[in-house]
Order: sequence, then structure tokens, then C-alpha cells
Amino acid sequence: MKALLSIKPEFVEKIFSGEKLFEYRKAVFKRPEVQTVVIYSTMPEGKIVGEFKIGHIWAKHPEELWEQTKQASGINKKFFDEYFINRDMAYAIEIKDLKRYEQPIDPYKEDSGFKAPQSFKYLDFSSNLCVN
Repeated sequence: MKALLSIKPEFVEKIFSGEKLFEYRKAVFKRPEVQTVVIYSTMPEGKIVGEFKIGHIWAKHPEELWEQTKQASGINKKFFDEYFINRDMAYAIEIKDLKRYEQPIDPYKEDSGFKAPQSFKYLDFSSNLCVN
């Protein structure tokens, strides 16, 4: 099963450059069958640009998570701390087998009812979005 994640364009570029090997989240998937993340690059791009396999999902106190992932975070400590302020748990999704689509998909053209997820949404076969 795949999940569609909304990611800001600046972080999408860091993922594709190899600078960012972890995607940080305040919450992650409840469905263990999610194996692949489909990347939706948020506005102003507004396109589905690629996907990656989930390596490992780290669930730790933010300070411990930062120490273990900071070398490939693609963000600075100040941004990390602000994102996880007042949180006891932080998540890092390890990015593996990254694939950039040759032709980004415009989900608004593929599915007239498309709404970008606030964080993520599960993709199933009933979706009109044709992701690889």
C-alpha cells in the first residue's frame, strides 16, 4: 500500500539531492501495510513528483531522534525544534529507493476531486491518480 505525503518544494529538492534522507512527522501511518510514500510537492508546484520505499520509521523523543538523524536531516536544529515544540514523540521516515517521476503528475487534472492532504493520505486502487 502507498501513502501520499505533502512535502514543501524546498524539502522535496533536498530529498532528490540526497541531502535529506529522513522525512520528519508529528504523526505517521497507522496501517502497517504502507510500504511506499508518494511525494506530493505542495504549492506553488502542486504536483506528484516521485516516490520512495520506507526504510525504517523511527519513533523517539525529539532530542534523541535529532541526535540519531541530524547528519542526513536536510534541516537545521532550530527548524527541527520549532516543528516538534512541546512534543514527547517525534517520527522520522527513512527514505530508501527514491524514484523521481520523469513526468510529474498534476493531481488536479487526473482527479477533479483531488484535495492535497494536510499531512498524508492513504492511496488505494479506487483513486483516479495513476501513480506507478
